[in-house]
Amino acid sequence: MTDSVVTGTAPDGLLDAFWEYERALMANEVETLDRLFAPGEETLLGDAGGILVGHDAISAFRQGRDGAPARIIGDLQVRDLGNDRALIVAVTLPASGGRGQQTQVWHRSSTNDGDVDWLIEATHESVPAPAIAASVWRIVGSPLVAGAVDGPLVGKTVAVKDLFAVAGFAVGAGVPAYLAESPRSVTHASAVTALLAAGAAVQGIAQTDEFAYSVAGKNSHYGTPPNVAVAGAIPGGSSSGPATAVASGQVSIGLGTDTGGSIRVPASYQGLWGLRTTHDAIARDGLLGLAPSFDTVGWMTRDAATLRAAASASLGSAGRKAVFGGFAVAPALVALASPGVQDAFAAALMRLAEAGLTDDLVELTLPDVDDLHEIFRTVQSAEAWATHGEWITAHPGFLGGEIAARFAFGSTVDPDTRSFASQALELARERIESIVGDRVLLLPSASSTAPSTTADAEIIEQVRQTTLRLSCVASIAGRPALSVPALTVDGAPVGFCLVGPPNTDIALIALGESLA
Repeated sequence: MTDSVVTGTAPDGLLDAFWEYERALMANEVETLDRLFAPGEETLLGDAGGILVGHDAISAFRQGRDGAPARIIGDLQVRDLGNDRALIVAVTLPASGGRGQQTQVWHRSSTNDGDVDWLIEATHESVPAPAIAASVWRIVGSPLVAGAVDGPLVGKTVAVKDLFAVAGFAVGAGVPAYLAESPRSVTHASAVTALLAAGAAVQGIAQTDEFAYSVAGKNSHYGTPPNVAVAGAIPGGSSSGPATAVASGQVSIGLGTDTGGSIRVPASYQGLWGLRTTHDAIARDGLLGLAPSFDTVGWMTRDAATLRAAASASLGSAGRKAVFGGFAVAPALVALASPGVQDAFAAALMRLAEAGLTDDLVELTLPDVDDLHEIFRTVQSAEAWATHGEWITAHPGFLGGEIAARFAFGSTVDPDTRSFASQALELARERIESIVGDRVLLLPSASSTAPSTTADAEIIEQVRQTTLRLSCVASIAGRPALSVPALTVDGAPVGFCLVGPPNTDIALIALGESLA
């Protein structure tokens, strides 16, 4: 620090405050950092993850991370802006290499004791971009696998969720110990082959929650991918890596899976288009599944046209029906969402009605939501244990606590309970079909905006359970479900979900475009 070259004239006390901030940042002294940021709702902190507004939001962000990467300060440029304000632009030299930059606006204020304090009003941090962000990517190429030279997806790149076979690479499923024992895949999964044949290139293999058994996006081994749309929030899972790769502009398409919402939720949290396809419309060979009764393949994109192109290239003759019998809402489902989401959803319905797009909207009463969720949870848990229980039993302690607890519950589902739940699943599926028919069911894609990464585990689990009650309807019915980035709550995105009749996947995207 002392070797840094200072250019410009610094007002009295400013550099002392700057170096105090830098020392506290390196030592992760949260109390000192809180004191050096100006109080109030106008203070700003910005970086590649987004902008945090207000001292309290910045403080919560500081509390939730383990500290800043080690660095030293290079040259400093200081400018006195007048009116007790000054600008500092500093070159940062991370221990990991490269060069970054930090820009800060400081304000001088008097304390009650008559002393003078310099406080940060706004700061922006830029750091060298890592070649591979381990929380997002398991492996990246340039590209990893080239696509066909001709086709509708030429020029598009894909982040493949680490469940799909990519020839020459092992499947890791978000679990390092599983990856270490997995053989290299000899052939591509069908879902990967379809995108390659259409001209898309596989940029890399992206991270997932452990065995894809979550909708949060947190991984105890690789970390939490950033939420590009909401700074400091969880990204949504289990297709978290592909979602963040798409939202951050690193790829065009995220190839993911959706069992209970693992495409719809990250799409909702990060403002993406996301499609869960009709169950069995896409072949699942070469896919490490979780619960076969619900597992589906799908994609996340930043725009509808790319999503439609990916779906068209992959669905073949399936998913091409275009029979819609109007629109429907289930008030009991919408009531599960947070008040802000309910208000945003109601406002969207009103806009559609005023535009004359939903004149045939009807209200439906579905089977009891808690009963549906319990059926889904029981079948999913039993099938998840049947799929991965042998490996988990042989590798005790290799999973994070939350995921391990879900598998532990699955191990307790006895054959009679599983048989009863499977029969109840078929009855629930038939009942939903008889009620909804050919209508398109409209609902929020998630129960809330993305929770903060610093939220208590209990709060994140509560959000998960509520969101699953919304999302399990499409999973039980085996219907396609499209998350459209059409709602915002306090500046954060929430998906507007369309659940269509079976095999209307392509038409559902077009319908979503017209409504958006």
